[in-house]
Amino acid sequence: MDITKYYASPDEQPLDVLKPDGGFTGIFRTIACVGDSLASGEFESTQPDGSKGYHDLYEYSWGQYMARAAGCTAYNFSRGGMTAKWYLESWGEENDVWNPDKAAQAYVIALGCNDLFGLKQELGTADDIDLENPENNAPTFAGMYGKIIQKYLAIQSKARFFLVTMPRESAVPSVNPGDVVRAAHAKLLWDIAAKFPFAYVIDLHRYAPVYDAKFKEYFWLGGHLNAAGYLLTAQMMMTYIDYYVRKYPDDFAQVGFIGTPWHNAGRKW
Repeated sequence: MDITKYYASPDEQPLDVLKPDGGFTGIFRTIACVGDSLASGEFESTQPDGSKGYHDLYEYSWGQYMARAAGCTAYNFSRGGMTAKWYLESWGEENDVWNPDKAAQAYVIALGCNDLFGLKQELGTADDIDLENPENNAPTFAGMYGKIIQKYLAIQSKARFFLVTMPRESAVPSVNPGDVVRAAHAKLLWDIAAKFPFAYVIDLHRYAPVYDAKFKEYFWLGGHLNAAGYLLTAQMMMTYIDYYVRKYPDDFAQVGFIGTPWHNAGRKW
């Protein structure tokens, strides 16, 4: 056995080799997936009269594909059309996502599309987050996104957080207005991750394939992913998490103690 294959190499990139079985994502026994339609396995149907239907089929979500592959439990804290504002103001409470009995060891947060392209929410900056009192956060996307993290930290103080950026749709993002917004969103998530312990960025904007016409031919259905697209997304998510576990082993050595009163003072906690 060549154990060096399980170490991160200095020149390795996060999505170099996809891990269909999840790799070391399996160290997490519970993962909460916070997001919108693309976190909910939403499929877009078309009726004979041309009208559209939108269906959250959670068993097809990348979170549930992750659960089946890595052997963990995944919570779909998501719904089509979700925004950080809606999540905080009503949906989260109505769906019991803040229940300590549902606390997860890891949270994968994939929000931003409906906030920035639908609501046209002000993006804001990481400075909009008050680390001492989340009630003082600014009413920007950044402030609300930070508050979601803070509310989950209040019920699972040692959880690991994975913040997901939006993939590009053009090979030349600077000439695509949508990709300019996505790039700003990605920069914000890196800035937010820097404010919290054990927060990491799954940077699909930088490392995922471009979601161009050819990609959509294979993995898209209307304005959302198809079944193969959700499975591919799950493999990218797991591969990225596996990469972090191998790149920063000291950060993840105590994952088994998350949610318990125990820890080991010799490792990061």
